[in-house]
Amino acid sequence: MTATLGILGPLGVPELLLILVLALIIFGPGKLPEVGRALGKGIREFKKATTSISEGIEEAAKIEEAKAEGQETKVKAKESETA
Repeated sequence: MTATLGILGPLGVPELLLILVLALIIFGPGKLPEVGRALGKGIREFKKATTSISEGIEEAAKIEEAKAEGQETKVKAKESETA
């Protein structure tokens, strides 16, 4: 299992274990669960925000597409009336 993080390159199991050990040393065993919960909550909120933004963009695109189709229908209707 490896994760690629752009410039940092692939992160394997040894690298992830090193990060975990460093976090344990820095925050201590009592504080580490709180840090994990806070990090998880932040990631969830970020995902929720990006999902709502992308849904809003998709909805706006659908509205614009519907408006464009409506304009085309009006032009075709006027052309058929004059013909």
